[in-house]
Amino acid sequence: MKQSQYGVKTGGRMPSRSVGRSVTGSRQGGGLGSQAILLLAVQGLFGVASALSGTFIPVYLWKASQSFMLIGLFTLGQYVTSGITFWLAGKWVKEHHKMYSLRLGIVLSGAFYFTVLLLGPQAKTYGIPLGMLSGMALGFYWMAYNVVYFEITEPDNRDRFNGIAGILGALSGIIAPWVSGFLITTLQGERGYKLIFTISLVIFGLSVVGSFWLTNRGVQGEKYKWFLGFEQLKENGNPWRRMFAATVAQGVREGVFMFLIGLVIYIATKNEGKLGNFSLITSLVALISFWFVGKRLKPSNRRISMLAGTIMIGLVILPLFYHVKYSTLLIFGIGTSLFIPLYIIPMTSRVFDLIGHSEQSAKNREELIVLREAGLIVGRVIGLAAYLVVISMTQTPAAIVTLMFCVGIVPIAGWFFIRPFLSANNKFR
Repeated sequence: MKQSQYGVKTGGRMPSRSVGRSVTGSRQGGGLGSQAILLLAVQGLFGVASALSGTFIPVYLWKASQSFMLIGLFTLGQYVTSGITFWLAGKWVKEHHKMYSLRLGIVLSGAFYFTVLLLGPQAKTYGIPLGMLSGMALGFYWMAYNVVYFEITEPDNRDRFNGIAGILGALSGIIAPWVSGFLITTLQGERGYKLIFTISLVIFGLSVVGSFWLTNRGVQGEKYKWFLGFEQLKENGNPWRRMFAATVAQGVREGVFMFLIGLVIYIATKNEGKLGNFSLITSLVALISFWFVGKRLKPSNRRISMLAGTIMIGLVILPLFYHVKYSTLLIFGIGTSLFIPLYIIPMTSRVFDLIGHSEQSAKNREELIVLREAGLIVGRVIGLAAYLVVISMTQTPAAIVTLMFCVGIVPIAGWFFIRPFLSANNKFR
């Protein structure tokens, strides 16, 4: 998400002399200003459009190809291209107009679903190019979004923003996939897919329109430093060494879970409606959990809360070793929804607190956001590589569940790396 160009004093507070506080829409005391609320609205629309169709893209490709390998190659193209796009878009966002990058990402997301709509079942022939188009869209969008997010939030309201963002994501997951599953089953497959892809295009359009009310910060004349992230990692004692390792650990889990869970549910049930119901139930639980954790999580309890979250999102996979069926998948999904906020909220908040912990660091926010994304991409590719190796040897349920468990416990390593930054004094050393 995007952040502001203004420096934040060591200890996490933005200086009172920060220019343009009214422009950012930021408020003291943990409240959210108008720009933060508008950004949440734009992201909410983007999330609904993505949830309507994105949940079913792996299923759609699977039904056309019956190939686990195709799904993996599509996802690989998506991850690698999004990382490269992040790196390249950083220069545009830092030196020119960040809102153009945000809107281009939304437009390209629409173009991706429009292309799938045109190709129909033949989309299976273009798995890697389609993944690259999707990755390009995600790279442009999230590069800009992350910078804007940084600009309009501060350490005292970042947990609240992330909690609300999680609630909106949960709401999207409650409504959109259930509607999609209902339409696909009611309209019997291909007609249903065409309809949900079309609805997604319309909502992406609304998201673009909403973005025109977001304020674009003028550039500060700073040049984009292509290899600043690499320089941070080379420096002994630099806190980004630990934070980068933590984001890699986060990415390993995401690299598999972001596409595999929905596919496993469909294969186990052969019913898109069941996948929609799964998303409805688990997202409702996530909504309540994100709301509760967003209100209760404090700097004083971050460390123990995050540790509990990382352990539990691994343990909830264990029922799948008994049997991969809808009921055990539902237990896994509900458990994950309950505990994932304990992990993801402090993880996201602290990495952006690090970006803004000094005035110079905040000036380099674009480069540091790219560094954060690089860590996620490295982790996702590692997780995906493990998936590709496993499915090239065996595709038994036991092997897939073992893979899920192995990548699902990696966030514990992420907690180990980030734990010095979870204390109440907000110091990065």
